[in-house]
Amino acid sequence: MTSPLSGVHVTGWGSYAPSLVLTNADLERMVETNDEWVVSRTGIRERRIAGPNETTASMASVAGLRAIATAGLEPDDIDLIIVGTLTPDYPMPSTAALVKQAIGNKRAAAMDVAAACSGFVYGYATAHAYVASGMAKNVLVIGAETLSRYTDFTDRGTCILFGDGAGAAVLSASDEPGGTMGIEMTTEPSGAYYIWLPAGGSARPTTNATLASGEHYMKMKGAETFKMAVRTLGSTSLASVRRAGLELSDLDLVVPHQANVRIIEALAKSLHFPMEKVFVNVSRYGNTSAASVPLALSEAVASGRVKQGDRLLLVAFGAGLTSGAITLQWTADPAAMARAAGIGPADVTIQPGYLEPTNPFPAALEWLRAESGAAS
Repeated sequence: MTSPLSGVHVTGWGSYAPSLVLTNADLERMVETNDEWVVSRTGIRERRIAGPNETTASMASVAGLRAIATAGLEPDDIDLIIVGTLTPDYPMPSTAALVKQAIGNKRAAAMDVAAACSGFVYGYATAHAYVASGMAKNVLVIGAETLSRYTDFTDRGTCILFGDGAGAAVLSASDEPGGTMGIEMTTEPSGAYYIWLPAGGSARPTTNATLASGEHYMKMKGAETFKMAVRTLGSTSLASVRRAGLELSDLDLVVPHQANVRIIEALAKSLHFPMEKVFVNVSRYGNTSAASVPLALSEAVASGRVKQGDRLLLVAFGAGLTSGAITLQWTADPAAMARAAGIGPADVTIQPGYLEPTNPFPAALEWLRAESGAAS
């Protein structure tokens, strides 16, 4: 892969997380686990759960609208919408198509990217190519997931890890210096079944047998995934930084995929990079897959960890096994996010299908919703 051209900048950013919180104490009531065990192995203390009226598309739309507003744009200024997700609303149409309608855009092309936890980074790289080639001026890239609907809440090895949410960025053409500097993407299919959602595709269509055996829930080989994640995140990070003509010491902040704090710490150790320059929010959201990097990026900017001129590394690893890293120089004014104040779920409406609606909320968590008094 050749070194990308300059002239592509992040001009907008935004995120959305559902209001319903599932804590480790809540999980203690469901599986054999405890807060100390979960925190010591993952760093996760709580995660967000989408309500019955929330889907990947609805959360993506809120994050997307916030990113567009932060960029100082209108929805119709967007030429292309890319949604990275492994939990689409439907196998078809694309989630991106639903987002286009929900945000009121009438002119953009729209498509999904399937790269699991690397979905946002892969989407960013795709958006960069469109903008750098002149095929688009402004591209909306979203990572969004509703993992709670693919999680087996009787399996303590996976139910402690995953949460729901969305994050987004607008990439725009600019003659100003800075912006995207180095991109690296890899795929290692030898570990394709380390993280797996077995049923529901053309290889194992939905049947009574697949439903009975729980094949519509995520499966994971944790130890193998951990080792591969640390190794691949490190090599991909180094390749991206070197493509940018930089050294790791030139970076001001690393925003990694928020899968597990032990993976993040092992990555920093392997790179001899200080944890003080790594942004971590996994304790409050868990692993939100494709949403984790843009959600963390938005929080990093909001918390004052990012300023104009900073050099950032965004890096992710996911099922496939995919990995991607983006090195960029931040040029946007962090204060611009004030433009998105007030934008929320009430500002988007997902076009319904023609079948009778169902309640998609996980039955295993209905008690939590009832106790919280949540209406959505």
